[in-house]
Amino acid sequence: MMILEVESSANCEEGIFARFKEAGPARAIGQIRLFDRNPAGEWYWVTGWGNDPGMPVCPAHAQPVEDSGAGLAYLVFGGIYGLRFKSDRDEPWSIDNPEQWGESYLALSSERDLRYL
Repeated sequence: MMILEVESSANCEEGIFARFKEAGPARAIGQIRLFDRNPAGEWYWVTGWGNDPGMPVCPAHAQPVEDSGAGLAYLVFGGIYGLRFKSDRDEPWSIDNPEQWGESYLALSSERDLRYL
């Protein structure tokens, strides 16, 4: 059993406390394909976001979990303040950058939308 806890913060407004049944080990990820802004999908850099004000960036992971509706899903999670996304690799991570955004977590149906480190 895996427990995911994300506190609401400036990175993401919605916190979460949930349990998931693990279906495999977690692996560190660096990119994720999202379909929110483009129906064909776009690759974004992803990191975890923690509560250390000097260094909030922390690893992001994907872990296969059982999903009652879909069978198997890939839970993408980061730090206590969730995940943070950006499109430009060279741009520094910043909570103040309007081109970046945060989410508490994501559940993906396909591993093809993940790029592992």
